[in-house]
Parts: sequence; C-alpha cells; structure tokens
Amino acid sequence: MQHEVTSEHDLLDQNGNLIEPGWARRPLQHYNREAVAHPADRIKEWNYFFFGDEQYGIGLSMADVGAFHRLSCAFLDFKNDWQVNNMAFSASAEGAVEMTASPYGDVHFRNDQAEGHHRYRPNGLDITVRFKNFSDGNDLIVDVSLETPPGDSIEHAFHFAEEPGLFFHCHKQTCIRVSGTVRLGDLTHTYDPASAYAVKDWGRGVWPRHTTPYWGAANAVVDGKDFGFNIGYRYSDVEPATENVIFYDGVAHKLEHVVFHIQDNETAWMKPWTFTSSDGRFEMTMEPVLDRSSVAPKDIKYSAVQHQTFGYFSGTVILDDGRKLKIDRAFGFAEKLINDW
Repeated sequence: MQHEVTSEHDLLDQNGNLIEPGWARRPLQHYNREAVAHPADRIKEWNYFFFGDEQYGIGLSMADVGAFHRLSCAFLDFKNDWQVNNMAFSASAEGAVEMTASPYGDVHFRNDQAEGHHRYRPNGLDITVRFKNFSDGNDLIVDVSLETPPGDSIEHAFHFAEEPGLFFHCHKQTCIRVSGTVRLGDLTHTYDPASAYAVKDWGRGVWPRHTTPYWGAANAVVDGKDFGFNIGYRYSDVEPATENVIFYDGVAHKLEHVVFHIQDNETAWMKPWTFTSSDGRFEMTMEPVLDRSSVAPKDIKYSAVQHQTFGYFSGTVILDDGRKLKIDRAFGFAEKLINDW
C-alpha cells in the first residue's frame, strides 16, 4: 500500500498523533512543534544538504536534537578518498540554531566556532558556512546557490510503534543544481551546475531511543532528462507508504519497499552494495568510492555511528507507465546510521 496524501492539513492531532500517515508530492502537512506530545528534549529537528560533484562534496547539517544544537560539516574528496568531519555544538538554552516549521524556512546557526545560513528565495536557496579551524588550522568557507527543479518532491510522514506519539515527518528532494565555491585552506573549488547536484533532507519528529535507519539518493541525467531517487529502509511503521521514489523529468514515480544489501554481514562498506525492490522496479548496484564514517563525540548525550558510502549506481528502474530506464553510473550515496538518542 502506498497512501498518497492529497489535501493540506495539520500534521498532528490534539493528542500529538499523526492525522494521515503517507506520502505526498509536495509539502502538505503542517508541522507544529507545540502539538508534539513528548517533552522538548525528545524532539529532533534537522535540515541536511549534501551538495557536490564527482570531485568534491559537502555534507551540511543544522539541527536541534533536544539536548543541544549542532552544525556538522563533512568535506569529501572523492578522487583521493579523503575526508574531514567536524561539528560545532551549543547547549539548547543558548539558542544557537533557529529551526522552522516549514521545509522552506530560513535556518541559521551561530556560535564562536562556526556559523551557517540557509536563506530561501524563489526557486532555490543560498547556503553560507564559516567554520573556524575546520581542519589543521584551516577554515572552511562555503558560498553556494541551489536551484530547486520544478515539479515533484516527496513529503513522508509515519509513526513508530514503540510508543504513542512517536513520528517522523520529512521532506526530501533530489535533482537540485548547485553553483558557487567551497574553500578549505589553499584549496578552492567551483561547482558547475551542469555537473554538481544537491540532495535535501528536512526532518522533524520524535524517535525511539534506538534506531537504525538506512537512506540513499543519487542524481544523473538520463536520456537528456534529470533523474534522481530517494530510498529508505528499516524504519518502523511504513505500511501506509515508504519514502522510496524515482524522480524523472520533474515527476515522482512511487516505489514500494527497497532493501539494502551490504556485504560481509554489513561490515564491507567499500565492497559493492546491491538494492532490490518488492515491486521489481528498482534493481541497482553501487560501486563505492568513499565511506564517510563518523562517530558522535563521547561527551554529548547521544551516540551515533554513521557509514555514508558514496559511489556510482548502475542498474534499471521502471517508471509508473512501465518504461524501463537503464542507469549507468549515477553518482550518489547510501548509508547506515545507528542512533541511540
């Protein structure tokens, strides 16, 4: 079952439960932090973007995870298999990050170490970051513009069975073109929108204490048209709808369940990953080039172990009208994340 939400309404009822679990082609369900049934320190809110090309990438997250606020950055050199991960933290009481109820609201983080800004405008947003002493005494400076494509995105809302009032509400988008520059020490790289893409992950919710979500996305041009996908695996109650979707020429083509297969009992991050689907419409292999591995610092109030593996996806997908597309080396990522909140 893939229940599509088609009308605009509040996300949560008066008891803090989801009104209509499912997926939509654009943001329709209105998140209200005041309606959440759990205490504020259980609420997780984040805005994440990955943007880059086949040479350099940036992963950028600004979040309020209840116990603290965070700006995290990853600088990735895919050709040389090199990475730097760094985080700036502030206690929630200090108000270092300003989150929003809308997937299109401006977001800002500031403390003595770093500042980041997402500033929306018609058809896109501008992202700036200034991160002092990001790596070996060098500052990271990001100035990029993202152009969101016309057409569909995906909004997804589902609840967790572990406790009443647990839910996740997200808005994700691929095929976002990128221009601008990143600077790290003596390195300056300029993104060409013809070859640089971004992926968006806007999330709000209250999660179980322990979760192991899997997520993947990629972008390419296929037969002269923008192609992308968003896939997820091993969430809790996703029977109303999964977040699995193909985007082709601005149209969302909804998938059922997609399974991530990682070799050697899910320890071989740099061996090929495979992906199979319950409806036979997404059959893919990823050849990895870099495993972005990170572990949350020990002195904060949650643990997280992440393997976000970047590489080239090849295989076939089938659109809603039955057309089969052959995918040849679409660049993207797939990840496994273990959270203990």
